[in-house]
Amino acid sequence: MRYKTRISLDKLFKIVFKATGLLVLALLGGIFLMLIYNSFSFFLDVRPLDFITGMEWNPTGDTPRYGMLPLILSTTLVTFGAMLIAIPLGIGTAAFIAEYASPRLKNILKPAIEMLAAIPSVVIGFLGIVVLSPQIATMADLPNGLNALNGAILLAIMALPTIITVAEDAIHAVPNTYKEASYGVGATKWQTLRKVVIPAAFPGIIAAIMLGVGRAIGETMTVLMATGNASMFPTGMFDAVKTMTATIAIEMGEVPYQTTHYYALYAIATVLFFMTLIANMLGEYFINKFRKYHAV
Repeated sequence: MRYKTRISLDKLFKIVFKATGLLVLALLGGIFLMLIYNSFSFFLDVRPLDFITGMEWNPTGDTPRYGMLPLILSTTLVTFGAMLIAIPLGIGTAAFIAEYASPRLKNILKPAIEMLAAIPSVVIGFLGIVVLSPQIATMADLPNGLNALNGAILLAIMALPTIITVAEDAIHAVPNTYKEASYGVGATKWQTLRKVVIPAAFPGIIAAIMLGVGRAIGETMTVLMATGNASMFPTGMFDAVKTMTATIAIEMGEVPYQTTHYYALYAIATVLFFMTLIANMLGEYFINKFRKYHAV
């Protein structure tokens, strides 16, 4: 009787888990279809090529302009700057925690890093305005520090917990036999980390980086508060920029319903969706590539 009950519970949980998985796919598919449907309404009025390559975003002007190239470049610039900061810091911190930190120090660092991820994005943005912005303005002799550099630094801080946690797990998962073999031929701990451990953990590190990129691309409140929100073509890190997420957040609450401007925001969201999808697909490609390499 107990055996039959156990089988029934196994079947029940199998059905529940399968249903939740299908529900997630259905939700994702519903979001995608909603974006495509509303974007199609926009592209009835504006050509897709003009939308992607247009140099001016001014949907409320006398002659509305729906060119999102400045928004794409602004988002890319801020994300790229954030990754330049977060990747070396994140991987270095993960390597230190996994290989060098004492158990006591590790028990302090890991919860502290996880608590960093719990700080609301609006708090990070506020710190960028009142603390980081004046420092950048003084350093670069600018009227204010609300620019791409400010946003990149803040996004790097927000992406660090994800990169550190996933990369540390990947480094920690490297078999001890790899390290023992390296020590056996006379390698130092640093040489073993650089030549053996990091390459062996590279698929997990790539996954950490891609998750960090996704975190940076999708962030809204921080970049809305800290980057200046100027819909201009960016020329450097000290320029005020307006990212795609900030554009949607600022304009969606005021735009008239079912107008070209309204549908244009859905078109931006669709482009953002595909950018994130491509980033994740590239990450999965490189992860599988390095898995095959290490399996040989």
